[in-house]
Amino acid sequence: MAAEASESEPALQELMREAEISLLECKVCFEKFGHRQQRRPRNLSCGHVVCLACVAALAHPRTLALECPFCRRACRGCDTSDCLPVLHLIELLGSALRQSPAAHRAAPSAPGALTCHHTFGGWGTLVNPTGLALCPKTGRVVVVHDGRRRVKIFDSGGGCAHQFGAKGDASQDIRYPVDVTITNDCHVVVTDAGDRSIKVFDFFGQIKLVIGGQFSLPWGVETTPQNGIVVTDAEAGSLHLLDVDFAEGVLRRTEKLQAHLCSPRGVAVSWLTGAIAVLEHPLALGTGVCSTRVKVFSSSMQLVGQVDTFGLSLYFPSKITASAVTFDHQGNVIVADTSGPAIFCLGKPEEFPVLKPMVTHGLSHPVALTFTKENSLLVLDTASHSIKVYKVDWG
Repeated sequence: MAAEASESEPALQELMREAEISLLECKVCFEKFGHRQQRRPRNLSCGHVVCLACVAALAHPRTLALECPFCRRACRGCDTSDCLPVLHLIELLGSALRQSPAAHRAAPSAPGALTCHHTFGGWGTLVNPTGLALCPKTGRVVVVHDGRRRVKIFDSGGGCAHQFGAKGDASQDIRYPVDVTITNDCHVVVTDAGDRSIKVFDFFGQIKLVIGGQFSLPWGVETTPQNGIVVTDAEAGSLHLLDVDFAEGVLRRTEKLQAHLCSPRGVAVSWLTGAIAVLEHPLALGTGVCSTRVKVFSSSMQLVGQVDTFGLSLYFPSKITASAVTFDHQGNVIVADTSGPAIFCLGKPEEFPVLKPMVTHGLSHPVALTFTKENSLLVLDTASHSIKVYKVDWG
């Protein structure tokens, strides 16, 4: 009996951690719900739950009208009520929660595991973000999202330093941003699915170049070590390399690196080897169900490795649906998974697939990844409208 109890203890700790992350945390401010007034869980008229402090912050000061941060339905702050199921759950789990650390530290991490050390953004600061990039010179984080200003730049502490890119129909405006990259000389490059173009800005938001009429649906974008730009065209099924004079705002040359890809979206470049990873979304034959496939090409564009959803299912018991791809500093391929959700290391392309879970808790819908110079992993979680910073825990 004692052996059975000891075996069930990790599962119970896991259940506690999932409950605390999924049910007992306000998904707007990321604070834990509680009985004290500002953190009491409140039902909105649409059914979603936020803490009282966020209700007060979101509501208009005079009319008390607010928009649900999740479904965007109109609500009234004075029409909210205590969410009794969450309050009862806090009471039921109270003693266990006090004995255990916070959600992302509930179970001891193995030495070398990634743990979430910092989160920034949140609803209102970001709205349905889609792309993430890191400035190689300043270390600032650049995100594209659905706000009035489409490009938002955060400092190293997570504060908003600058924003630009008006929502509009003019050529210099950004209609529907999909992805973003930062060049070696700090230019911001955005793929705009709204007018099927690529737009280049300087770091202060001044438009330098609009590349239109060449793509059916530009999607993923990434900078090469040589300061070139690689772009996927999801509709045309192709991968392109752009040679741009960023200072003069001139497109020098466009080269098609690959054709006959299956709805390519995400793209990443290894600064160690020059390899290029492309994330495809082929339809499964006869089912109409979309799967995912990661293809990795050498710097000379030779296919050196690939793996798809079915192939990964042979190594991992749950379905893996890749939503983003990047390389770490050792040349390993890292993917985000929206089915888990989780982050996995697939190993080096020539070793595919060496499947290693890196992050398995605390994510909702990861859509973009990048590593800092200090080897921290930044994950853009579009469901929580936030950036989560993971570091290696050697404890």
